[in-house]
Amino acid sequence: MMKMPINILIVDDEKDFVEMLSMRLEDAGYRVCSAFTGAEGLESLGRAEIDVVILDIRMPGMDGITALKEIKRLYPVVEVLLLTGHGAIETAIEGLKSGAFDYLLKPAKFDELLLKIEEAGRRKAEQEERIRKIEARALLRRSGDF
Repeated sequence: MMKMPINILIVDDEKDFVEMLSMRLEDAGYRVCSAFTGAEGLESLGRAEIDVVILDIRMPGMDGITALKEIKRLYPVVEVLLLTGHGAIETAIEGLKSGAFDYLLKPAKFDELLLKIEEAGRRKAEQEERIRKIEARALLRRSGDF
């Protein structure tokens, strides 16, 4: 079975960081799009099939925790990895309680980030598969074949 690439959205106000990370992730075989604000990130989620969001916690305007809560409300199976350059463990804990898959401190080791992306992508795929099975059972029940 051929592995489908994971679609990633990077949301961070540091444009140089986003561009460099995007290039490295694309070189590693991922599909990547980017946004520079929380609001732009939410717009991107409405336009593209995204599996994993890499989300900076501290951004002007809509901060990462607010964006995370809105992402999980609108797209509950999309997995979110939080990034912080400030070591704010309390904020990271709040993010995990709000539905983030995990968090990493900037600058994150690229191999560690890749591992977290793979784990998050796998979890999203498993959740979608469970949803498909539940929907199929419900459809069979309605048709009387179950």
